[in-house]
Amino acid sequence: MNIDISALWDKIEGMIRGLIFQLPNIVLALIVFAIFFVVARAIKRLVKRLTRDRQQARNLGLVLGRLAQGIILLVGLFVALSIIIPTFRAGDLIQLLGISGVAIGFAFRDILQNFLAGILILLTEPFRINDQIVFKDFEGTVENIETRATMIKTYDGRRIVIPNSELFTNSVIVNTAFDSRRLQYDVGIGYGDDIDRAKELMLQAMQSVPEVVEDPAPDVLVMELAESSVNIRIRWWIKPPRRADDLTSRDKVLSAIKKTLVENGIDLPFPTQHILFHDQTEETDGNRSRQREGWPSGKGEVPKPHRISDSLRLVAQMQTQIDDNGKVDSPKADGEN
Repeated sequence: MNIDISALWDKIEGMIRGLIFQLPNIVLALIVFAIFFVVARAIKRLVKRLTRDRQQARNLGLVLGRLAQGIILLVGLFVALSIIIPTFRAGDLIQLLGISGVAIGFAFRDILQNFLAGILILLTEPFRINDQIVFKDFEGTVENIETRATMIKTYDGRRIVIPNSELFTNSVIVNTAFDSRRLQYDVGIGYGDDIDRAKELMLQAMQSVPEVVEDPAPDVLVMELAESSVNIRIRWWIKPPRRADDLTSRDKVLSAIKKTLVENGIDLPFPTQHILFHDQTEETDGNRSRQREGWPSGKGEVPKPHRISDSLRLVAQMQTQIDDNGKVDSPKADGEN
């Protein structure tokens, strides 16, 4: 037992002596790697600064900066390992990576997929930082495009993190891809109103709003003869096409159109329903030839509808009989005696 403890203690002492012997090399390796880390970050910032003022090269600068940072850190890692382990060669690490590449690929498949998708997004530029996009149920401003995910700030002040692979393989609406954007809204007028006059008034109202651009000019189109209104679609362009400009112009355009139409006597109808009462006595129920409304009229006499006052009087009589007798008797309407 004493021999086993002595052997274990000798191994521990040997490891401690080896660590103390390698301690200067470890400290030197850490210092070298820290220097490479600082240089890598400085080069990344320099590339971003050089491409900051060039809109077309901004995303390319992000890609080049990140690649330069990764390469410099990898070189720094090789140098640091060479200081700690003098017999270390870069080929040994490459051979090790080749042997375990399949396992690493399966383990980090999603990470590598998102990384490659992020690089392709930055290179192809379907959207840029500060663009306003719509992706599925999310809408907001692109804050940053990282190697793994894209950050979107919603209009109500929340952050959405979307993996780059989903953005790259799915449809994305970019609201700020162009300098201007067209908006539209359907306005209903009454069937008795003059359509040409209403369209003229709508155009005048839109042209009075400063946010509506003159070229392309706004226009109005009759789109639908609806159940209770004639629907006219108004279309106008705004510049710039950001969300705040959309809301501002929409508020002013709709307010101006409503005020102008009302002042000029144009009706703005709301949905209306007509309720028709039919004779529902046992004698005429189901007889199409004697129905008043909604069925083809026959040659026979068409019964007159019950008046609402008569129906209310019948209900009152029934309630009185319930209160007096404690049971329901069938009341007789006028003319049935």
